[in-house]
Amino acid sequence: MNKVLSTPIKEVSQKIYSGAVKPSEICKASVNLTSIVKPLNAYITVTSDVAEEQASKADVRQRKNSLLGQLDGIPIAVKDNYCVKGKPTTCASRMLANFSPGYDATVYERLRKQGAILIGKTNLDEFAMGSGTIDSLYGPTKNLWGSEMLSQFYSYKSENCTVIPRKLHEKTTWRIAGGSSGGSAVAVATGTCYAALGSDTGGSTRNPASYCGLIGLKPTYGLVSRYGLIPLLNSMDVPGILARTVDDAVIILNAIAGCDPADPTAVQKEYVSIKLPETIDVGNLRVGLPKEYGVKGISNEVQDCWDDVARHLEEAGASVVPVSLPHTDYSIVCYSVLNRCDVASNLACYDGIEYGHRADESSSAHELYKKTRSEGFNNVVKGRILVGNYFLLAENYKEYYLKAMKMRRLIAQDFDVIWNNNIDILLTPTTLTEAPSYHEFAQLDNQTQCLIQDHCTQPANMAGLPAINVPIKLSRNELPLSLQIMAPLFHEQRLLTVAKWIEQIVQFPRLELKESCLLE
Repeated sequence: MNKVLSTPIKEVSQKIYSGAVKPSEICKASVNLTSIVKPLNAYITVTSDVAEEQASKADVRQRKNSLLGQLDGIPIAVKDNYCVKGKPTTCASRMLANFSPGYDATVYERLRKQGAILIGKTNLDEFAMGSGTIDSLYGPTKNLWGSEMLSQFYSYKSENCTVIPRKLHEKTTWRIAGGSSGGSAVAVATGTCYAALGSDTGGSTRNPASYCGLIGLKPTYGLVSRYGLIPLLNSMDVPGILARTVDDAVIILNAIAGCDPADPTAVQKEYVSIKLPETIDVGNLRVGLPKEYGVKGISNEVQDCWDDVARHLEEAGASVVPVSLPHTDYSIVCYSVLNRCDVASNLACYDGIEYGHRADESSSAHELYKKTRSEGFNNVVKGRILVGNYFLLAENYKEYYLKAMKMRRLIAQDFDVIWNNNIDILLTPTTLTEAPSYHEFAQLDNQTQCLIQDHCTQPANMAGLPAINVPIKLSRNELPLSLQIMAPLFHEQRLLTVAKWIEQIVQFPRLELKESCLLE
């Protein structure tokens, strides 16, 4: 069963269809593994009761030869800012610690209806405001890579040989998982599920995918319904996908994408399923390398990855050219303004009366609001609310909000110019370094870290573009190094095809559970 949990979805599905393995057996192993890797704190809630019930129904469908498709019997996880009926949906905040919604988010509902098994709800920065998954009511999530657990329970194939990761000194500081979807990333990396939903507003799916050695897909804005995703920034939030392979990400995307009457921001046209070829030719591809992404702070190892993949593309016949996106440096500042404005608006409903935590205060409505919000939100969230309300004051509105919206248009136009000059994709870093240690990361405040961590990922959200993280190789410290690909709006087919080609070329090492990790 250990090998099954490390296998791509398509192959596991074939085993289920052939009767070689039961969904309930996979489910049991997955739930047991969540207990073994619990110290990494990937999950806020392990939904073992739901999983066992869903797996039992999948067993029945298996016996009757009436399986629902490739996802039937496949364990998945969902970031804890997506609504799941009757289960806690906390956003990692005290404000929603006792909230159980009465409906399912569209993306989860679509996965459930195709037979996917919910293993649990995953950890995140409170209300998805962060880039490390360290600002959670339930504690930080730890990266599997660089942890003692990696050498204890996992191995990987490298150049046709099995490698046992080196053991670390007991006092080694653990590495962050990235954020804000760090829990989903670690859930997939450890093998407790085959894929997980994250959300991506400024890089919150691609960033943890980069640090955890995973595929992290941010679809075009509007391609996937946001209904049931508790909002951070309405005009940029996108459901994201974390998976171990590009093919696995495609299977999940095909299951969740498409129009949704419940979400007015979802594109109202029929979704055409993506099918990737096994043999890929990139000879006619024009690849842009934006000079603005080679910023100060990029590590030599990430730069080498960027250069190496660009060289591979050129050797395969692609045309690789330098390009410019001149407003890139303004993107993160623009995002900081728009983010706080939306946060101030979206979180206004949490007042102790309509939604969420209610303080023990009855002297006045004003005091109830003040105490409730003071108790319910952490300092990061409270800071963003206060700044957002300042930006939205009548005397500040034009100076901050309207200027930020105009800058957003210029950033989007930069990409339009690139595409109109016949550039097919952009190749950039995702993050500037390998995963920092918790000690390194905690030296800077949440805002400063977001300015650094989101530099390469955020512009795609500003323009609504599809983007994907692809792991490339391991650093000298045996930590994942990754790159990002971006494509024009609704060109997921092209984006994923190129990502698969790179995946095949670089052969990033895939973790496998050791037989000594007992799951029975």
